[in-house]
Amino acid sequence: MKKLSVVLVVVLSICLVASLALAAHHVKTGAVKSVDAKAGSIVVTVDGKDMTFKAGKDVDVAKFKAGDKVEVTTDKDVATAIKAAAAKKAPVGC
Repeated sequence: MKKLSVVLVVVLSICLVASLALAAHHVKTGAVKSVDAKAGSIVVTVDGKDMTFKAGKDVDVAKFKAGDKVEVTTDKDVATAIKAAAAKKAPVGC
């Protein structure tokens, strides 16, 4: 019984660490408010709140302009990827 308890604690600990590692990345969708290509930063309005992200090493913020709808993948305050947001489909029906 003691071995089973130890194994259970180890497995749960591994699951906790893995979930925390995966939870660090988030995707936020919003509109570009401003871009500072020299500083490598972008300000995106998400749900009415302006959020500033530092561009990761593989992210080119210069290709975006104010008003663009984007999806920003983040790790804390660093944008690890930015892409144009998918257009919303018009509702079908009467």
